[in-house]
Amino acid sequence: MSLESPDILLPDEPAMLQLAARMAQCLPTSRQPFVIYLQGDLGTGKTTLTRGMLRALGERGAVRSPTYGLIAQYGTPDGAVVHLDLYRLRSPVELQQLGLVDYLPDSRLWLIEWPELATGEGLPPADAVVHIAVAAQGRRVRCEARTEPGRAWVRAHSADTGS
Repeated sequence: MSLESPDILLPDEPAMLQLAARMAQCLPTSRQPFVIYLQGDLGTGKTTLTRGMLRALGERGAVRSPTYGLIAQYGTPDGAVVHLDLYRLRSPVELQQLGLVDYLPDSRLWLIEWPELATGEGLPPADAVVHIAVAAQGRRVRCEARTEPGRAWVRAHSADTGS
């Protein structure tokens, strides 16, 4: 059974980064990687949300979308974060060649942009999906939980936003 947050309206990039920091603070502390699918059109803020979460987790280096390399890994004090951008994914074989299963055991968080472009097997299932859309003024964010850890995460950061 999934759980959805109410829409969160964000007027600007600083508000998106603030939401991302709250999301990072509410991540489960289990030893299992937490997987978030990021969905939205080009330019809606998927990478901005990723950057905000990584900053809150302690990453100080550049955080860009790994559009051409498809994958980036960041070391944070609480564990590795895997960031995938599948926008330029050309085939299921290309996804398999990334060797994603090798990243799973030692990672804390996966942030996957454009997961809908991955067909067949290969991606870990999502604990939560973050939908980002352009709103009349700013962005509209809605989170959908798909697992029990995902439900706890959505409830925690939604409560923090006052939603």
